[in-house]
Amino acid sequence: MSATPVTASTVPPISHSEAHDLAREAYERFAAVLRQVQPDQWSNQTDCAAWTVRDLAGHLAGAMQSAASVRQMIREQWEVKRRAKTLGGDEVDHMTAVQVERTAHLSTAELVSLCAELAPKAARGRSRIPAAARRFARFPVTIGDQIDETWSLGYLVDVILTRDTWLHRIDLCRAIGVNPVLDAKHDGRIIADIVAEWARRHGKPFDLTLTGPAFGVYENPGADAEKITIDAVEYCRILSGRTSGDGLLGVAVPF
Repeated sequence: MSATPVTASTVPPISHSEAHDLAREAYERFAAVLRQVQPDQWSNQTDCAAWTVRDLAGHLAGAMQSAASVRQMIREQWEVKRRAKTLGGDEVDHMTAVQVERTAHLSTAELVSLCAELAPKAARGRSRIPAAARRFARFPVTIGDQIDETWSLGYLVDVILTRDTWLHRIDLCRAIGVNPVLDAKHDGRIIADIVAEWARRHGKPFDLTLTGPAFGVYENPGADAEKITIDAVEYCRILSGRTSGDGLLGVAVPF
């Protein structure tokens, strides 16, 4: 691949208005893959520890319900905090558990239908969160042994929830043996934002070539830049902790 490298620091952050379209597309693409799940594949193991295809779909459906309804989101947060206080552990783990449990009564056909129905509603619900809440509401997050920090609500709803949906579509495709639909406009934009954050988190020089349909060439200029050539999806799977990576690829990025 021959392309002029993009300096990672020049990748613009995802704006609130841009986030809506990315979110809706991510939800719709996940729902489209969910329609391809065969009856005998719902129990297939995914790359997420302890989650089958059914569990993963339940998590996404539950997350979309919360995104679509402020009332549901508030109820979920109260339950998450109650469990964390009573049982200990990480709030993110309690949140996903609540989402899986809340959708457990649905048949697989109902789950597929719900995800398709909620795609535009969940994206719209996220876009309607007031600017002041997105900017000033903050909460602690711990993920694994690399990420222990405080996030703004804006970072969660405009960036992380879309990354989560995007990567779970990859998880789902891998679990049922289909190739994900990827392109430079949607997937490439999400991945470019991931590259920019990864670069900020480690701050070291690199020359990165991402291959595949969501390709891109990025750099952080400097002496002794680490040269990396890797499939774009595999790059994201490594940064997310789905699999391990060496050197700068060992620096985690939240999804």
